[in-house]
Amino acid sequence: MTGRILRIELRRSAALGVGLLLLVTGAALLLSSTQFFAGRWMQLAVLARSTLIMLLPLALAGGAWLGRRDARCRVNELFASTVRPRWQRVVPTASALAVTVVAAYVVVFLVAAGWVVPTAGYFPSATIVVAAVGVPALIAAGWLGMAAGRAVPRVITAPVLAVLGFVLVALVPEWITAPATGAEIGQFRQEPAGVLLLPTFTGLDDFQTIATRVSLLQALWLVSLAVTGLLLLGAVRRRAVAFAVLPALLGVAVALPLLPVGGARGAAVVDPVAVELVCDNDGPQVCVTRTHAALLPDVVGPARQALAMMAAKLPNAPVRAVQTQQVTYWARPDPDTAPARHSADTIVFDTPTINRVGRADLSGDYFLPALLEAAWRQECGDQSVRGDVYEARMVAAAWLTGRPPAPQPGWPPSEMAQLVGAYQALVNLPEVEQRRRMAAAREGALACRDDELVANVPTGRP
Repeated sequence: MTGRILRIELRRSAALGVGLLLLVTGAALLLSSTQFFAGRWMQLAVLARSTLIMLLPLALAGGAWLGRRDARCRVNELFASTVRPRWQRVVPTASALAVTVVAAYVVVFLVAAGWVVPTAGYFPSATIVVAAVGVPALIAAGWLGMAAGRAVPRVITAPVLAVLGFVLVALVPEWITAPATGAEIGQFRQEPAGVLLLPTFTGLDDFQTIATRVSLLQALWLVSLAVTGLLLLGAVRRRAVAFAVLPALLGVAVALPLLPVGGARGAAVVDPVAVELVCDNDGPQVCVTRTHAALLPDVVGPARQALAMMAAKLPNAPVRAVQTQQVTYWARPDPDTAPARHSADTIVFDTPTINRVGRADLSGDYFLPALLEAAWRQECGDQSVRGDVYEARMVAAAWLTGRPPAPQPGWPPSEMAQLVGAYQALVNLPEVEQRRRMAAAREGALACRDDELVANVPTGRP
């Protein structure tokens, strides 16, 4: 009997419409951003969680619309006069809503996986756990919305819940993490552990994962919240309402003390397998990280071209190129730990831009100059780069190519003219002096003495 009622609810109630709305919204959000997760499973899981910023308010509103159905049809008194317990009547409807919202979330994830499977070289085991947290989150939102729609069966209830839900999951975390007045760029307030009670998660580096402990604690809290929503939906007396709140209180009492502080910074950990190197040894060695293994065929050619240019002009030139293994996003777990310096025979290059199908986007004339600039770059533990140091690297890279620095998007023509003049001043020196200066500049840069780099490479600055 219950199964037949569930099938009827799936066919005829608003639950199907709510699921379709979530399906369209989730697909639009994910499939319009494939370049941010193509070829990377963990990034897909995290972006699926980020879609909850929109899906949770919609699930709340959809549940509220479905919850006011009895009042809208004026059958509350009729159903109350029957001997059948209320919970037996609400379970099929609640189950139908749960099935549709979960199905929408899963289908969107599976469709988006089509952009990951062809080029993914690594499947982190935590991917399933991270993505699965969205399931109890959507069920909890739908059931709480149904309880609210039953308690306040007004037309305005659904849109009000949608707005409140969006404020809670999207804007409140932004307000908490916003830098204090007068703080430097990149300095954020220390988020309390309670921020992680919200299942949305954004801004994970390609080399990071969410700690499994955090995902399990979030799932525990969300399951308890879903139970509270279902009990509130079936509650009739005040004592039952008070009892319905207990699972949520118990869930937050268990999860909150165990969640780390710091929000994304506290929950993110470096995945040691993701940063392992995969190399091409058919010539000068070129390596990328395992999570970016699909990029190796694209970067081998430019990397070996850069190494050949360096070998032609630099003494003790580097002989291998390796992708950086350092986490660059602000959520790095140990921002005060200086990264290991690389040896003089190696250049370390940043991850190239990834296109919508998970391959390296080398369509612009930027990757080769960036590889050449890496000859004058070292991991010195400071993410910031002085303007004169950056300009010196550009001039040094141009010296390797034998051509003036190419125009940079967004750079004023006056600054580009200044760099071109600096390049001309360098190449007008005797060749022996040019090589001496470049060798001294590289030695200073590799020793993290940027002043020596700037002193030997003209930048056109007064």
